[in-house]
Amino acid sequence: MKMQLHISPSLRHVTVMTGKGVREFIKVKVGSRKLSYKTLFYSLLLFTFLMRFIYVLSSVDIIDDQTKCSTIGCLGKKLSPGVLRGRNLQSASAVPQVIYQVLEEPSGQDEIVGGPDIPQTLEEFVTSMKGSNRPDAKTFAIKLKNMITLLEQRTRTAKIQEYLYRHVASSSIPKNLHCLTLRLAHEHANNAAARLQLPVPELVPTLVNNSYFHFVLASDNVLAASVVATSLVYNSLRPEMVVLHIITDRKTYSPMQAWFSLHRLAPAVIEIKALHHFDWFAKGKVPVLEAMEKDQKARAQFRGGSSAIVANNTEKPHVIASKLQAMSPKYNSLMNHVRIYLPQMFPSLNKVVFLDDDLVVQSDLSPLWEIDMNGKVNGAVETCRGSDKFVMSKRFKSYLNFSHPLISKNFDPNECAWAYGMNIFDLEAWRKTNISENYHYWLEENLKSDLSLWQLGTLPPGLIAFHGHVHVIDPFWHMLGLGYQENTSAVDVERAAVIHFNGRAKPWLDIAFPELKKLWTKYVNYSDKFIKSCHITAA
Repeated sequence: MKMQLHISPSLRHVTVMTGKGVREFIKVKVGSRKLSYKTLFYSLLLFTFLMRFIYVLSSVDIIDDQTKCSTIGCLGKKLSPGVLRGRNLQSASAVPQVIYQVLEEPSGQDEIVGGPDIPQTLEEFVTSMKGSNRPDAKTFAIKLKNMITLLEQRTRTAKIQEYLYRHVASSSIPKNLHCLTLRLAHEHANNAAARLQLPVPELVPTLVNNSYFHFVLASDNVLAASVVATSLVYNSLRPEMVVLHIITDRKTYSPMQAWFSLHRLAPAVIEIKALHHFDWFAKGKVPVLEAMEKDQKARAQFRGGSSAIVANNTEKPHVIASKLQAMSPKYNSLMNHVRIYLPQMFPSLNKVVFLDDDLVVQSDLSPLWEIDMNGKVNGAVETCRGSDKFVMSKRFKSYLNFSHPLISKNFDPNECAWAYGMNIFDLEAWRKTNISENYHYWLEENLKSDLSLWQLGTLPPGLIAFHGHVHVIDPFWHMLGLGYQENTSAVDVERAAVIHFNGRAKPWLDIAFPELKKLWTKYVNYSDKFIKSCHITAA
């Protein structure tokens, strides 16, 4: 619709007409020339603008089928709640207020019970609102709230069941991996080639030579250790300078030695040692072992088992998931505590890079030895900064219980956390500190407090023991979270030097994310006779 403005040459008559020009809409007669032309001109411009504004608002009301108010009333409704609004419009604001009141009322856990009168889907809800029996605002809000609450309860139950199933799957040993361990143990007992000394005698001096790149891997999983070792050597620019020290437990030593005896990674140097081969560990008092025994008993009594955790109706699903994860055998495994004894295990070495067994190396790691640690002990990637808000948003408050006075008075809840998995340890600097003693002290304190200082793994006591001794390295060196989610950028994954499958979805499990698992399976030789005989496949 168009409007036309006509001003007579004498400026005594001003006419505003509709676009069709059929009849006058407004006619203004100016009675005297004494009125300033300039003032009149600007007044007309303002008046014309207001008329167009009122017209636009009226058109919007017609389009929205809101023709129950006058032009001025609709204008008032658009401008503000109290301006130019008629009394008949005051009741309109009561409708959303009723809805808000119903939705904001707290509801009990057992208040909503699924029934035929509660819509199960949005489509059913919309259908129930149509027809002659259209409800009033309050009934509408109650039905909407009941539907959302019911769906929310079902979603919560489904999430908790998923977390429970994942906990069971990640806590057990797949039968094909168990098969691999047994076959390799049998091979170790019956084949002399599977019992070779590692490394060969002429390469033994390299184990204490600080001009080499020394890596330490602690694992009781033969296949996982194989992937880490293979990817490390394959991507090294100077594999002849790589020395990998693999630490395992007594039961896995024979299968581990058999595997690496039969699958050589020359020219790299591989050493296999079990914990009982270390004199200080076999004969001395090991605080971590004592703490682990107490920890197992305490967790069994304190947590009440996975069924008790899942039955808790007051906690959010992600809290229940954390508690289930805390019960994982991995977090009470000696392999997870080994790193705290690195200075005693390798008294002749100055610097090592410690690797977890759930990662893949994608780049040459020798530049890590060129990083100046500035006197710090632990070179690690921070986990409070990054584009991935799920993984890279961890601070001390994510791991430690700051409601406990022992934690709150000693640490800052907003201090940035860092990651285990790929760490540079300056053993020379470490030996000048009391880090290991601090670690043991806080393990004991957590046990004394009924596990109330933290509840998950070895990282919390690590955050405390290494507090003030961490040198932050570039996140390029260590990408985390591939065992938690699959929403990771493919470009970022390919660019990272080390990718870490921390989380439940380990790449050797059926619950692994398919697209991410490919990054791990590429380093497994599925034509190997031991792999084939145990039916280990990439699928």
